[in-house]
Amino acid sequence: MDDVNVLRVLIGLAISIGLIFYFVTKTKIHVFLAMIIGSVIAGLIVGLPTNKIIGAIKAGFGGTLGSIGIIIGFGVMMGVIFEHSGAAKKMAITFIKLLGKGKEEIAMAITGFLVSIPVFCDSAFVILSPLSKSLSRNTGKSVITISCALGTALLVTHSLVPPTPGPLAIVQFFGLDIGKFILISLLISIPISVSGLLYAKWVGKKLNKRPDPQDSSILIDRQYTQAEMAQTIALSEEGLPGTFISFAPIIIPIILILLNTIANAIGLSGPPKFIISLIGDPIVAVGIGVLIAIYGLAGKIERKKVISLFETSIQQAGVIVFVTGAGGALGQVLKDSGAGTAIASLLVEAHIPGILLPFVIAYLLRIVSGSATVGMLTAGSITAPIILSMATVNPYLAGLACCIGSIGITNIHDSYFWVVNKTTGLTEMKDMFQNWFGAVLTLSTTGFLVLIILNFIF
Repeated sequence: MDDVNVLRVLIGLAISIGLIFYFVTKTKIHVFLAMIIGSVIAGLIVGLPTNKIIGAIKAGFGGTLGSIGIIIGFGVMMGVIFEHSGAAKKMAITFIKLLGKGKEEIAMAITGFLVSIPVFCDSAFVILSPLSKSLSRNTGKSVITISCALGTALLVTHSLVPPTPGPLAIVQFFGLDIGKFILISLLISIPISVSGLLYAKWVGKKLNKRPDPQDSSILIDRQYTQAEMAQTIALSEEGLPGTFISFAPIIIPIILILLNTIANAIGLSGPPKFIISLIGDPIVAVGIGVLIAIYGLAGKIERKKVISLFETSIQQAGVIVFVTGAGGALGQVLKDSGAGTAIASLLVEAHIPGILLPFVIAYLLRIVSGSATVGMLTAGSITAPIILSMATVNPYLAGLACCIGSIGITNIHDSYFWVVNKTTGLTEMKDMFQNWFGAVLTLSTTGFLVLIILNFIF
């Protein structure tokens, strides 16, 4: 590709990204339409024929959703059962009992780490927040410590681990093995979550607040009196599902997917390979998880209520599906235009680590849009054609760079910022920023450091 065409590609990409930024932050245009418009404009500027632009958009949109659309639908169906069955609360109580008194924030962090894989982090936080306040009430610990530990862990796996929709789309964009990516993302999520836990302990000392004994929606700045501590509320498990069935819908699909990855790695053949390939396929594995959730967790919920919940969840999934498909369309246009190869060559010549590109784009989009999913999907769709043209960059780390970058920095136009702070009971903006801005900054900074270390190793 000559210098003129390379310049044309760069201009097309820059204008496309700039317009997406503008549409998402300054206009009423939805991110789905913004990405489709950006795809068309990028194709026109780089000189693709009209029919090839439209063909690339169709191929990218359909190809992406053909692989992950069903899994997204299954995932939100499983999540809504978790929300209404009490399974999340049962998981939390299980870890509290297992770890013992004095480690309540660790128990809530572990719970958040697992629950956010099938359940959106904002919904999960609202579900588990009453338990955080109850633990603070019973132990005298700062509710900020317990709630922040929960909120950070929820955000980490929501941002990094499939089958959460964002990371699932990243797997598709970069053509990764989902089992291997789940394993790597789970391992990397551990140190990032630990950093969030440590920050939660620190900020809890700075904001040493507890729920008012008479009204848990109000926070107080003093220690409880002996009389108030004597009026503790027992953690009730009445009406909650059993321990095994609460964990099974999450754990079993992950195990099945990982078994399929292992079977492929060791070259397993014959009937065992056929069976494992079938039940370990992501669609089948997550489908099995949904069935376990339906018959194991939703038994006490009326049939009409379950169907209604599923219909609502599928409507909510529609937005995710369309945005994911639009990301695939943008990526295909950039791939067909030769933008990936051109920019990859420039990065190599300039000696710029390719791993920085997806991280920075996701990070910036997270800041301006307030959405981790928008940042992740847009960064993945733009950078996948570039990274896959660079032999020096591990595509798994590039995918993780999109996910970690999407943690970004929280702000007042981030819905989760308000969910965490308001549900916890904070009212002062200074306290809100100290609690949650600092927490998210800690997560993204730790994630970046882990990413850089792994990039040097691999």
